[in-house]
Amino acid sequence: MSDDTGLLASLRRLSATLVEMAQVRLELIGTELEQEKLRLAAALMWAGVAAVLLGVGTLLVALLVVLLFWDSHRIAALAVLALASLGGAVLAWRAARSRWQAPRGAFAASVDELARDRSALSPQRPEGNAP
Repeated sequence: MSDDTGLLASLRRLSATLVEMAQVRLELIGTELEQEKLRLAAALMWAGVAAVLLGVGTLLVALLVVLLFWDSHRIAALAVLALASLGGAVLAWRAARSRWQAPRGAFAASVDELARDRSALSPQRPEGNAP
């Protein structure tokens, strides 16, 4: 009878440990999700502020350049400014797209923890018997 009680107690402890591990992993995923959400919201907010300020600044500089060249080369000044704005827009789009993608992907810490758990729970093979 003591074997059953010891085995049963061992199984209860094992199941409690597994449930606790699952709870910790779920909490980690929730925390990472919240951090990712806050990071994206902040990035979008600052991108919006930067876009508005960049637009106003570009418009004012373009107006200044056109006014400076009003008598002699106003069409050439407008063409150069338009090309520079379009080139800047392409560069900004590429930078935004590269920053939008997470470098390691979302939930990297959770994936690492689950990989460690799996390797700790998997049976260890002797070094000489590699498949």
